[in-house]
Amino acid sequence: MPEFRYAQHCPLARAAEVVGERWTLLVIRELLLGPKRFSDLKRALLGVSTSVLSERLARLEERGVIARSEVRPPTPATLYELTPLGGRLLPAVLELARWGGALLTGPESGDHFEPDWLRLGFKTFARKTASPARSFEIRLDGADVFFVAGGPNGTEVCLDLDAAATTLHAKSALSLFALAAGRLDPAAALRDSEIVADGDVAALDDFPELFDMAPDDSEPHNPQGA
Repeated sequence: MPEFRYAQHCPLARAAEVVGERWTLLVIRELLLGPKRFSDLKRALLGVSTSVLSERLARLEERGVIARSEVRPPTPATLYELTPLGGRLLPAVLELARWGGALLTGPESGDHFEPDWLRLGFKTFARKTASPARSFEIRLDGADVFFVAGGPNGTEVCLDLDAAATTLHAKSALSLFALAAGRLDPAAALRDSEIVADGDVAALDDFPELFDMAPDDSEPHNPQGA
């Protein structure tokens, strides 16, 4: 299939040519979480066909957005990962996800969710200004362990931290997200065992302050002023 072009000398048009095809941004989302095998991507991108996924990966590799590497035996595999050029998509993806958050309602029947998406969700809404100097280790069934830490430069969401004062265990990503948004009372979450906390449990009261989940613009924007 020939590569689509807008035939416009515009950087936005060029970017749309690279990442605007169906499934491509979601491939980028998965690889922003770390290197993946083809089977990992196929499982997370429920509904994508093998041929379409292969084509999207080939296009991204041709454009220098992703690269392949080989894992040696005893468990040989081909891994796909972002190049430095691909990694520069992170701020744009986070801003687009934040914008999409205003359009997202509750899960619909048949909606798929990967536990690792919570880490990218927390990174999307991490406070960029000073936040409480609290640190949390986040443990969610089916997801990699990650950390959330506040400080004078804002909130960091990462895979590595020397130590966290509080460990949060949860079976539901929705519970953790509701806690971060301030919609779930920490005492109620602990009482109902939606979340189990170890360490500095009192720090849970400050957990929502590590994030900025207020909508950027609560009123629809009308450029016509009508």
